[in-house]
Amino acid sequence: MANLLKVYNKLSTTQNLLLNSIRSFCVDYLKPRVIEDYKNETVDRNIFLEMGNMVIFGPTINDYGCLGESYKTYGLIAKEIESIDSGYRSMFSVQSSLVMNPIYKYGNDIVKDKYLPKLASGEYIGCFGLTEPDSGSDASTMTSKAIKDGNNYILNGGKTWISNSPMADVFVVWAKNEENKINGFVLDRGMNGTITTPKIEGKLSLRASPTGMINLDDVVVPKENKLNIEGMKGPFSCLNNARLGIAFGVLGSAEFCIEKALEYSLDRQLFGMKLANKQITQGKLADMVIDWNMAMLGSLQVADKVDEKNFDPVMISVVKKNCVQARVDRLSRDEPEELAGELEGLAGLLQAPVLLLPAPLLRRVVELRLGPRHLRLQAAGFLPLVKRELIVI
Repeated sequence: MANLLKVYNKLSTTQNLLLNSIRSFCVDYLKPRVIEDYKNETVDRNIFLEMGNMVIFGPTINDYGCLGESYKTYGLIAKEIESIDSGYRSMFSVQSSLVMNPIYKYGNDIVKDKYLPKLASGEYIGCFGLTEPDSGSDASTMTSKAIKDGNNYILNGGKTWISNSPMADVFVVWAKNEENKINGFVLDRGMNGTITTPKIEGKLSLRASPTGMINLDDVVVPKENKLNIEGMKGPFSCLNNARLGIAFGVLGSAEFCIEKALEYSLDRQLFGMKLANKQITQGKLADMVIDWNMAMLGSLQVADKVDEKNFDPVMISVVKKNCVQARVDRLSRDEPEELAGELEGLAGLLQAPVLLLPAPLLRRVVELRLGPRHLRLQAAGFLPLVKRELIVI
């Protein structure tokens, strides 16, 4: 139903075959484990190995065991993975866009040969260290330092909210040199010095994806592991690629929701009539499908521009914001009490407690049900946790 404007007809035969292969992998391998992984905040390292067996890491990279495909293909892979879970897509995107991509673009042959094949196979897990406790969106204020010492650099500092870090073998870390200029470095756990990566526990979103810190204490990094890029251009070029994956990923999540909404409306009987036969339901479903098709067409267009090297980074930000914001706007327009009920119903449809809804939807349930009236959360076991953790929510 989502493919109303025949957007998949714009794909090549190879892309459609790959899409079907990835979709089967996601349904057969990722879907059966996602509820437990999300509920328990656990991640099986074998997921990376299985993705490596599918040859999907670093799909735009030529050689080193990668596909050498287009950015459109990268986006389509992200879409299929996020149709199961955003955390799984995050793991894929970090490995591909934020670790393998800068090594491929800015690393020398020694670094490429050492790390890329094992990252492509999933034997190595990578992470991207940019955000610090007091340096988030304004990364130029980072305090991590890289001091030249003969043929090495000595790195000290701390990074936080780093996807994949608790499990990572390879770290792309950004730090300031003696001249206060930002440089990128490729680290691994075998280097002299101390690298610790404590896990951040108790997340309300991306729970199936490992998130943690990177603490660096006098880590000795060979000079050849310094990336050939200086300033904010380095990390921002990586983030642009990742944002394209987010835009496509959201479409995968939305496509799943549309399919489930249609399935439910065809099964649910109300006053002797299927919910799908009611005009108001048809209108909502039509709006969903139209929004999805327009967002998908925009994302495919920008991906083509990226492949043609005829794009402005703003284009990527526009489609990412559009894909994410469209659903937020739709939620904010709905009638609050009806919406809260729909969100709680969504949890039941997905066979998960309300607590396991994505964080933005969970917060919305709390806001709507608390409101000016008395909060009545229907899900078993949810109310005690809300009372205990309301400040966190």
